[in-house]
Amino acid sequence: MTVARQAVLLFGEILVDRFPEGEVLGGAPFNVARHLAAFGCKPVLITRIGQDNAGRRILQALESAKLPGHGVQLDSTHPTGAVEVKFDSQGHRFDILPDQAYDHIHPRLSRIAALAANPDLLYFGTLAQRAHSHRALRHILRAVHGRRFFDVNLRDPWIYPDRVEWLLQHADIVKANDTELEAMNEMLNLQSGSTHARAEALLNQYGLRGVLITMGAKGASWLDDSGRFVEMESDPVPHIRDTVGAGDAFSAVFIMGLLREWKIPLALQRAHRFAAAICQIRGAIPEDKEFYRPFLNEWLEAYE
Repeated sequence: MTVARQAVLLFGEILVDRFPEGEVLGGAPFNVARHLAAFGCKPVLITRIGQDNAGRRILQALESAKLPGHGVQLDSTHPTGAVEVKFDSQGHRFDILPDQAYDHIHPRLSRIAALAANPDLLYFGTLAQRAHSHRALRHILRAVHGRRFFDVNLRDPWIYPDRVEWLLQHADIVKANDTELEAMNEMLNLQSGSTHARAEALLNQYGLRGVLITMGAKGASWLDDSGRFVEMESDPVPHIRDTVGAGDAFSAVFIMGLLREWKIPLALQRAHRFAAAICQIRGAIPEDKEFYRPFLNEWLEAYE
């Protein structure tokens, strides 16, 4: 069954994740875009990279994934973003380097790319709002319509309550994990208590259409402005290699479900299964495109 390709505009960082054994490309918008492209959507990235070796690798990766590059800006002054990924007994932790190319996304160029994309949905996160790129997102939000999906991704020490609140005020759907939900409610002096109560406080305070909460191996939940609350529990995930990119994998499949009007319980279940599969490989993106085929076959989508 072939479906129409929906356009998704993704704003934010592309960077290099430096693992102990080598480097892989990453950044939440990039990861989500790669998955969406593999699943037959039309992702367009608006970001900024350095004119360096990492930037050249990114351009090659975009071409290989058949992702358009017209929203990717080149920076001759600042380096392509980088993150040091380190592992310990508690899992993985990130050292996100400051003043990278994605901190300097140009507003006017971003607006032009956004208008050309004419997206059905706009995706943005928190990290790229830490510096000058915040102005570019403002230009985009004034220029285009479509549902606004805010993927929270709080990363110490780059957390600014005023920016988080502004993003909530301009979102339709907010996705966070349970730890981020608790942190936001404390940061903004909202309701504490159960996941449901926190999600409800966030939804009501900011007039959201929906709040999506992921809880790792415990599952996920959804609350929308009709009062519908959906919980999905899950079984433990076997053979976990790392959880890098699991949240991005969940976001990508849930976004696809929104665009293709899947029932919410089905979207949650499919998103969780795909995120669990990503946890069984190293890094956020599978090297083999055949990784996607079983999901596409099961979901009766056209494999392209």
